[in-house]
Amino acid sequence: MVDLPPLPATPPSALSSSRKRKSRFNLFRVNSRREPNSPTRASNYNHVHEAVDYNFQRVATLQQQQKQMNSKFRRKTLTFQGRNDQAEHGDSSHSNLPLGVVGLRNLGNTCFLNSSLQCLSATIPLTDYFLGYDYRSEINQHNVLGTGGKLATAYAELMKEVWLQAAPVSGYTKISARVVKPTRFKSSLESFAPQFLGTSQHDAQELLSFLLDGIHEDLNRIPKKPYIEDRDCDGTHDERDAIEAWKNYLRRDKSLVVDIFQGQLRNTLTCLTCRHVNVRFEPFMYLSLPLNDDSHTLDDCLRLYLAEERLVRENQWYCSVCQTHRDATKKTDLWIVPAILIVHLKRFRFNEYGQLGSKNNARIRYPVGDSWDLSGMVCSRGSEEPLYDLYAVSNHVGDLGGGHYTAYSLNRFDDHWYEFNDTTCRKIDDRTLQGNSSSAYLLFYNRTQRVEPTSPASENSTAPSHCSTRNGTHKPSISPLRRRVPLIRRQSVSRPDLWPHTQVQNHEFREFARQSFPPSQLLDTTPETGDEYEEETSGGLSKGTTNTTVTNTDNDTHSGGEDDDVAMDETFETRK
Repeated sequence: MVDLPPLPATPPSALSSSRKRKSRFNLFRVNSRREPNSPTRASNYNHVHEAVDYNFQRVATLQQQQKQMNSKFRRKTLTFQGRNDQAEHGDSSHSNLPLGVVGLRNLGNTCFLNSSLQCLSATIPLTDYFLGYDYRSEINQHNVLGTGGKLATAYAELMKEVWLQAAPVSGYTKISARVVKPTRFKSSLESFAPQFLGTSQHDAQELLSFLLDGIHEDLNRIPKKPYIEDRDCDGTHDERDAIEAWKNYLRRDKSLVVDIFQGQLRNTLTCLTCRHVNVRFEPFMYLSLPLNDDSHTLDDCLRLYLAEERLVRENQWYCSVCQTHRDATKKTDLWIVPAILIVHLKRFRFNEYGQLGSKNNARIRYPVGDSWDLSGMVCSRGSEEPLYDLYAVSNHVGDLGGGHYTAYSLNRFDDHWYEFNDTTCRKIDDRTLQGNSSSAYLLFYNRTQRVEPTSPASENSTAPSHCSTRNGTHKPSISPLRRRVPLIRRQSVSRPDLWPHTQVQNHEFREFARQSFPPSQLLDTTPETGDEYEEETSGGLSKGTTNTTVTNTDNDTHSGGEDDDVAMDETFETRK
């Protein structure tokens, strides 16, 4: 008989509920006859990593049991049928693939879908949210812009199938690369975005945009969106105006997608006649970077995107001071960058009628082993250090008529890159990754951190030439260990100290004007749906993160009322 390893014990956090307020568990598992192996989920962001670790441990144990059973049956097969049968039933080259390396079945020209899904699957904070958090508590059933949770649930089920579904333990099973057929997910996507019906080829960036927008609306914590008019600014109080714009945005749109993927741009228009300046701060979920003949690196594309342009002739801007259309300049700046930065290289050209014309196959070098430093490109002095590591790439190979999508992603367990070509998965090296500079289409970057310097840093560095508001910062050496687990803060209108605007280089909150409440009053604030307060984690961060300090003043920047939401510091940091 083969001694099988036992299943993992009950999560320790689930046993220590007596210390939690209202005696509510941090981790729970809802089992049923229909779904006996449902994953353990956390009831708040602080314990997502514990739930995910437990689920991965459980799957690894089941896989070990399967391998031992396969080994037992293989020995019997070799004994009675001879060793020639090993070629048919022996281990394949995929027997040691780590969790998450799973092929996706092509449902008919759906390589664009498979490529995008593989990149999102490698996005650790998003995947862990659906694997280890009670996401159903945040589903907005009444949002007419969403699907009532159908799309988010279908995506969660797909991620569970990719990451947590183990093969049967009993009986002999040939070990090979697993393949998942995303039929149910595609059906839910088609209900939300009918343009993806059928088997026509589509653009991966368009699919990604609709998918993330649909998940956002399904999980939007705002039950009823208020009308808020955009406010024009004059550029004299950018930091304050940017925070006000973000607060207004969160009053309408607030979800995990906002927490992870969305940043903020500063758009400046200047009338060339009267010099009137109009500034608006707007959210973004990805950067669509242009390419030209001078674009050779990702920085070249970004500088082209941020370059000032002139609006003349038919593109003139209507100046509210001149009250007529005038020649003007337009300038876009990165103000706040998100934890996960998606970069879209605009390889496809369109003609004057808006029809797709040709593809630009220029070789664009992008950082792979080294981090991408955007310190000279981000203007807000309140943003966390904009340092990014690449973790996934969506590739488009070929021309417009016969193109094909594949994906590369960095596995969280063995730290190796893998290529995903529909059902085929294989390990690749950095040379292969860097050799696809002409086909890289979507780049996925994860915010990372530097190692603190051993000697005091100089405070005499200067701000970027095009951003007069950013403080100079030192540049200590970069950690050799990839840190693909950015800290994600659950944002809310009543907790501006959790917004990305309030982060500084030493990982402490900078001062922000917010009414100071005694702890007892702070706890009585009506929470958002799905929120819980825990005495153990009040005012702190999740395990493994640096403590932060919050400075409150007597100036209240929040008027209260229906916009009051969560009054707790909820963060989570996922782990490899």
